[in-house]
Amino acid sequence: MAKVVIIGGGWAGCAAAISAKKAGADVLILERTDLLLGLGNVGGIMRNNGRYTAAEEMILLGANELFDIIDNNYTHKDMDFPGHKHATIYNVTKVEKAVRDKILSMGIEIRFMSRAVDVELEDDKIKAIILEDNEKIYADSFVETTGTSGPMGVCEAYGNGCSMCILRCPSFGGRVSITRKCGLEDMIGKRNTGEYGAFSGSMKLLKESLSKEIQDELNEKGCVVVPLPKEFINNEKLDIKVCQQYALPEFSDNLVLIDTGHVKLMAPFYNLEKLRKIKGFEGAMIVDPYAGGKGNSIRYAAVSKRDNYMRAKGIKNLFVGGEKSGFYVGHTEAICTGTLAGNNAARLAGNLNLIQLPTNLLIGDFLNYSNSEFEKEDGNKKKFTFAGSVYFERMKELGLYTTDKNEIYKRVEKSGLLGMFDKKII
Repeated sequence: MAKVVIIGGGWAGCAAAISAKKAGADVLILERTDLLLGLGNVGGIMRNNGRYTAAEEMILLGANELFDIIDNNYTHKDMDFPGHKHATIYNVTKVEKAVRDKILSMGIEIRFMSRAVDVELEDDKIKAIILEDNEKIYADSFVETTGTSGPMGVCEAYGNGCSMCILRCPSFGGRVSITRKCGLEDMIGKRNTGEYGAFSGSMKLLKESLSKEIQDELNEKGCVVVPLPKEFINNEKLDIKVCQQYALPEFSDNLVLIDTGHVKLMAPFYNLEKLRKIKGFEGAMIVDPYAGGKGNSIRYAAVSKRDNYMRAKGIKNLFVGGEKSGFYVGHTEAICTGTLAGNNAARLAGNLNLIQLPTNLLIGDFLNYSNSEFEKEDGNKKKFTFAGSVYFERMKELGLYTTDKNEIYKRVEKSGLLGMFDKKII
């Protein structure tokens, strides 16, 4: 039976595993920590702005499973917050188990605390992935979704040191770039200031540590915007964030809070002493990262060059998804890239032709356009997301952004790809 190994169990890795399994492959996920979803355990924002269109398009293409789980584990739906409309906020305290249960029920094997550190190559193909205990894992094709955060040395060199984030490199070992182990050159992202990397854009507070007034408003509305005293406003933080769709004055002039089960504070880090001087935050406790008063994880340290099949350039049987596949921001983006990577990994393992998504589909245009932009001068400073920044503007210009489900259905139907990811093909 065709075998596909997924390296990394974040949103992209889970999407790739589901896609490859439904296509008919035997699938194994290697995850270096003890949790799936990675940074998705501190995220929570879906369907805001153009992500709504992308999610509905992906569902019609046959990749509904993860979106169904999100829609069944939300704290708020159709919520607006500064610069963003009709968001679904999923509950970060519940979604990981729901995803884990779904993946296991499909017969996908997960090996936790299994850190990939090297490869065994045969010409321009990976023969096996090597774990840190020297065990070799053989397969026909591989999907790398290790992300681009860390390891500790990156956070120390380009950030404020290890922030003790959800990825927990000191406990489970840092991320290893499989593309680099294959001898490929990774791309490194830059901030608008020219420095390498970007800080993760939000942190997590314990809801119960905030005032009852803030808790009540969060429970009712899902979002609270707290104006900052002038002396606390720091516009420079907007340039260091990975999430440039939130690089708006509202996010520097206010504390923007979102109810994700915990409380998502839309700032990369915040000095705890200062935070506790703000009304309602006198007893605030930071949940993630634990050193969120000082810093956050550094992203975009190892982005792979790829083609529009999601295959890493230079290795015939290695595909990439999530941030590994581009300077992308967001869970929806991870699911989209991971799904296509997993399907093509299964196709390659089954000796079938690979597929690209056409550019008259939103996701196809997103993958094609962003890939061409990466090659340009300063392309590593651009961040791509359906929710804002440069690509959301393109969506609107091309008429690809819509919340009309009938319009999205007609677009996918016209492409001839309805249910494509729901078919067993090998």
